[in-house]
Amino acid sequence: MKIVGGPASQLLASRTARALGTEPALCEFNRFPDGELYLRIAGEINNESVTLIQSTPTDSDLVSLLQLIDACDEAKELNVVIPYMGYSRQDKRFKPGEPISARAVARCVKADRIFTINIHAKSVLEHFSGSAQNLDAAKLLGDHIAGFGLENPILIAPDEGAEGLVMRVSYGPGFDYDHLQKTRLSGDTVTIKTKNLDVTGRHVVLVDDMIATGGTMTESIKMLKAQGAVDVYLICVHPVLARNAALRLFNAGVKDIIATDTLEKAESRLSVAPLIADALKSL
Repeated sequence: MKIVGGPASQLLASRTARALGTEPALCEFNRFPDGELYLRIAGEINNESVTLIQSTPTDSDLVSLLQLIDACDEAKELNVVIPYMGYSRQDKRFKPGEPISARAVARCVKADRIFTINIHAKSVLEHFSGSAQNLDAAKLLGDHIAGFGLENPILIAPDEGAEGLVMRVSYGPGFDYDHLQKTRLSGDTVTIKTKNLDVTGRHVVLVDDMIATGGTMTESIKMLKAQGAVDVYLICVHPVLARNAALRLFNAGVKDIIATDTLEKAESRLSVAPLIADALKSL
């Protein structure tokens, strides 16, 4: 199987290829003077099985993915791995005339199989043309947290929506887990507290699928510290960390930010390559 990494996922593609005992295909990425993207996969792709790995955090990255798919038109079979799928949060229409952008993007991806990782809304998978599977990085996160060596930690989801993820992350190591509950006291006053467990004197690990602007997490960190947490760590699958999110989180008192390499950032110290490699081996 030929592993091809797009411009947004070169490290992850290389790590996945190594996990499979092969080398990633060399690609050339460039821009024409007018700003249009150019890419080329080195070597022939004739009647081969090909796996493309490319996250799409920007519009340019999506165009690169579409170009890669077209470059593999002579492949025997084509797998597309989108570790982080941009527009996946736009999965509903709230006002007349709005597009369902996640559907629009999914319909552009033509492949035999598509893999995503902790996609924001699993309903998006229904819009891909090929067989689509969402991979779960929860066990990788749990094993990584277990390596921290924290005494009696508690894992906390920032809201009820992330409670399923924090439950799966905590399952293997057997950590305590809970989720935060927001209570609005007035128009501009909100309290945030754990629903069932006391964090006093404990190490806390906030867990979420992605961190975008860091606004909710910033307030959560401050509240948990005020409630007596010893240290607050933050771990996520997708480190979007837009604008000054990292600065805001550290200013709020976070001990450390750990993320996977679905997006290749400074915080991406945990690789999902083994997860992708295992999925490809099972084909």
